[in-house]
Amino acid sequence: MKLTLTAISVLTALLLFSCREKEKEPQEQYVQPPQQSSAGANVHTVVVQEVIQARAYTYLRVKEKDSEFWIAITKREIEAGETFSFAGGLAMKNFESKDLQRTFETLYLVDKIADNEPLPSGSKQSEEITRRMKPAIDKKEISIEPVEGGISIGELFSNRDSYANKTVLIKGQVTKVNRGIMGRNWVHLQDGTSGSGNYDLTITTQDEVSLGDIVTFEGMIVLNKDFGAGYTYDVIMEEAKQQAE
Repeated sequence: MKLTLTAISVLTALLLFSCREKEKEPQEQYVQPPQQSSAGANVHTVVVQEVIQARAYTYLRVKEKDSEFWIAITKREIEAGETFSFAGGLAMKNFESKDLQRTFETLYLVDKIADNEPLPSGSKQSEEITRRMKPAIDKKEISIEPVEGGISIGELFSNRDSYANKTVLIKGQVTKVNRGIMGRNWVHLQDGTSGSGNYDLTITTQDEVSLGDIVTFEGMIVLNKDFGAGYTYDVIMEEAKQQAE
């Protein structure tokens, strides 16, 4: 009987330890920072309290009204005391920075900030500031022909409705990569063509690519995709897979 009780106690302890370990694993979800500005739930104005530079990112401890929290942005020069605005933010729980050898209990990944920008009132103005804070990607001077059976980026944007929810092949050059966000890699692709004023296609994938690579992706085209936190796309290719050349 004592052996049985001991075995049950050990098993219970192991289960509790396993649960605690799982709680330590990084989690990701869309969560708004603690305070909300008068310009709308998505837009925040903060004052930098502390700056930590890493290889690819700048980590900032910021203050909004009475709340302090950490955010990470693409690496840039910024000093304590500066004020800026940002829209939304992707909350990462128990986020581990290998560069810093530090784990943040909660860290907000912010796509773009606007320096010293006063926050207007009204939802339309809030949407405008969110739009302006999206990263701008210049059109590359390249010329890449579509693969057999594929289409160009210009063709896609010019006839977007025709390709909605369809799987297509597109070849282009990687102009930007964000890795490991929301459990996927975000790749920007250009081929030198344009349609309806658009020339840069965003692709989500599990595959690894590098800036400047010439690659071919096959994936489904989705229109008017809203991931929340200011991440909206008129046209996006999802769950794409890189094709062998």
